[in-house]
Amino acid sequence: MLREGRMNVSLYQAAAALEGSLQRQDVIAENLAASGIPGFKRHQVGFHSVNAEMFNNALQQADSAQQAQVQYMLPRITGYIDFQQGTLMPTGDNNNLSLDGPGFFAVNGPNGPVYTRDGSFHINSDGTLVTKEGYPLRTAGGGSITVDTNNATPVNVDRNGNVSQGGTPLGQLEIMTFNPEDQKNLKRINAGYYAAGSATPVPTNVQDTRVAQGFLEGSNTTPTHEMGQLMTTLRHFEANQKIMKVHDETMGKLIQQLGNTQ
Repeated sequence: MLREGRMNVSLYQAAAALEGSLQRQDVIAENLAASGIPGFKRHQVGFHSVNAEMFNNALQQADSAQQAQVQYMLPRITGYIDFQQGTLMPTGDNNNLSLDGPGFFAVNGPNGPVYTRDGSFHINSDGTLVTKEGYPLRTAGGGSITVDTNNATPVNVDRNGNVSQGGTPLGQLEIMTFNPEDQKNLKRINAGYYAAGSATPVPTNVQDTRVAQGFLEGSNTTPTHEMGQLMTTLRHFEANQKIMKVHDETMGKLIQQLGNTQ
């Protein structure tokens, strides 16, 4: 019985690894699809380790009915966002902005403030500085930046996010950040935007973060990197398939031998 139980655990572990590989493949597909979006942050899949101490603690806390299930404790699969900064690329367009350092541009989304690293901004017909989806950039007071479209003088944005046109101040961009513990609570809305969720935004430190005008931040992943990860995941999936096949065949032989001895 002990030997059979260990085989069952191995089967469950291989099945959990297959499930993890499938989830990782889905995440890689998302990363590949969004790798060309400025400021995109790649999604990662993580696995919580399971060690002997965890089994012992679980056995001590479980009643007799639950103890039979403790032996099948499997790693928990989790997802997280890698917020590492991408490469800043010059574009020659003064409406393109990027952040060198931690933080996000705050914009007024359809349902309230949202946060982005995608600095592909432009000036709409009303003279408002907006994202490519048309969301107005927020100023430090929660308003928006309005440009005089009849003035040929270019818009200037300094390293602290102060916007001006021909020397006339237009407002300061609201650039927010989150402490490391809060950052993991950000909710990805789509490839470029995040909602604060339970996280609390705070103004960035001007010593840590600067605004770079005429630059866009590239994604922090590349198709080449993601294809390499995809091949690794495929090999991992195939290896665990073989493990399941070997255990299945071995269990079949044992059942047949037990049947012949009766």
